Amino acid sequence: MKDKTCCFFGHRKINETEELKSKLIEIIEKLIVDEKVDTFLFGSKSRFNRLCLELVTEIKEKYPHIKRVYVRAEYPYISEHYKNYLLESYEDTYYPEKILNSGRASYVERNYEMIDNSQYCIVYYDEPNAPTSRKSGSWFARHIEAERSKAIYRLSSFPKLRVIPSGRNIYSAIF
Repeated sequence: MKDKTCCFFGHRKINETEELKSKLIEIIEKLIVDEKVDTFLFGSKSRFNRLCLELVTEIKEKYPHIKRVYVRAEYPYISEHYKNYLLESYEDTYYPEKILNSGRASYVERNYEMIDNSQYCIVYYDEPNAPTSRKSGSWFARHIEAERSKAIYRLSSFPKLRVIPSGRNIYSAIF
């Protein structure tokens, strides 16, 4: 799955602007057209994930070959009814076997799975609005993907766009 795959990570609450949506559409379409990405992995529990799913679903009308995959952190075994419900929004869903019995760490382990199975990551991390009582999943993804040499597009809610190339084909787009 890895070569033509992109995953998304972001805060539960985001500063959702037209500028953010436009930038996401631009990046997603660039990945589809220029990098031949055809599979997008989604987690749950964040408004950023939901926004990306909405945008990829819209973009799918233009590029019907792309595939949306929901990577579950809960429910290793699901009923046919629930699976059919999920497949109304995604082309596929799976629960990574390696996260079975992870307990409270299941979301962290699921995030590892998504990063390991993606060539690209789009991350929304807004430092001033990040949770202070714990390290967020976005914080986690931001640090892990850098260790694993992924091509990363980082998005945040700052007023000016800067694209910062780093040494390993990683790009940070900061609003």
